[in-house]
Amino acid sequence: MAGAGEVDRGRLLRLLGVAFAVAVTVGGTIGVGILRTPGMVARQLGDPWLIAAAWLLGGGYSLAGTLSVVELGTALPAAGGWYVYARRAFGEGVGFVVGWCDWLAQCASLAYLAVSIADFAVSLAPVLTPATKLVALSPLAAFALIQWLGLRESSWTQQATSLVKAVALLAFVAICFAHGPEAAAAAAPSVAAPAGGLALLTLFGAVIALQSVVVTYDGWYSAIYFTEEDEDPGRNLPRGALGGVLATIVIYMLVNLALMRVLSVQELAASGLPAADVAQAVFGGAGGPIVTALALVSLLSVVNAVLMLATRIAFAIARDARQGSLATRVSPSGTPVPAMLLTTGASMALVLSGSFEQLIAITAILLVVIYASGFIALLVLRQREPALPRPFRVPGYPWVPLLALLGSLGFLAGNVVSDPRSSAWAAGLVALSYPVFRLLAARGGPESSWHTRVP
Repeated sequence: MAGAGEVDRGRLLRLLGVAFAVAVTVGGTIGVGILRTPGMVARQLGDPWLIAAAWLLGGGYSLAGTLSVVELGTALPAAGGWYVYARRAFGEGVGFVVGWCDWLAQCASLAYLAVSIADFAVSLAPVLTPATKLVALSPLAAFALIQWLGLRESSWTQQATSLVKAVALLAFVAICFAHGPEAAAAAAPSVAAPAGGLALLTLFGAVIALQSVVVTYDGWYSAIYFTEEDEDPGRNLPRGALGGVLATIVIYMLVNLALMRVLSVQELAASGLPAADVAQAVFGGAGGPIVTALALVSLLSVVNAVLMLATRIAFAIARDARQGSLATRVSPSGTPVPAMLLTTGASMALVLSGSFEQLIAITAILLVVIYASGFIALLVLRQREPALPRPFRVPGYPWVPLLALLGSLGFLAGNVVSDPRSSAWAAGLVALSYPVFRLLAARGGPESSWHTRVP
């Protein structure tokens, strides 16, 4: 193990394993979306078999994407995720654009998550209403403190919060199946039910449904940011990342089946928050607080995961931009503290400004572009660097990464059509990031590695 002096110069500790990779994948993926999105999907499709097919297709996309990035992560086991792969395949400039957009997207996500936690906390304890923004800042500060303590503490926290979330969701599923259809009458929403499945089955409706599902699966790639801190990434990343994605698919399918066990498809489609309607039917007046508590539990592990991975993006970019700078320092306990403080500070600033909602719509588009860059990088590196050691190879190459790429491009096209304003802003943000890279590269001096290729 590296000594404290080496750590201070920017050496990350190799302490992580399969359990963390599973936990950060599950924890970084499963949020409150699964409590809300099933109603949106049912509204567009209106048929239980089509609903199940949509969630399976979303899971298939996530699985194809995971198989693809696991090859990249084991071949290039460095902190930074998508940034590392884009830099290797396309050069420093494109790498920076991908990394900068990824970091910004994750900071916006942290702000959104923190505000969501505050909203749920205030609904449980209305006395907190005057201090809503302070409540929103609290989870960011709390997880930053845990991560300041060290990598072990961060890893244990991720594993514990992810386990609690998975158990809570599975308990919710079990209760739904135990109560069954007899609770449905009490669960019927007051909103009028939509027309039947055939009337709703349009191409546009299917696209909207799949977009909602894909967004709910977002986070399947979370483990790739930590390969430099994994004791054996060639062995642990495939097991952990794939295990986490498969566990997520199973949980999502079970939640949907459980909701449809209690609610009819028409009731599910008419519900703004299906989990709350089911809880109301099962627990009566206590249903609302129970679902709110479940949402809070779901969000906590996501915040810890996103803060950890966003910190690694900032650290990787800083390390390549200017070796030896303060931003590349790693504490003796394994945390890139300056990068973590920068990420926490940026997320807190977005919370206080309240200006992140439009940014969320923009970065949702950017993330799809980032994924596509990774799948293209895999194809490029297979052709250009056939001798690159690859402890894991994508089964079914090139069809699996091509399928993931096609899914990303389809999702991107859907976003451009449905939200052209945010798409235009996203394109502008990408265009702006390259001049920023040139400016930083020019100021980096002789210590900057942005003038050489990744080794």
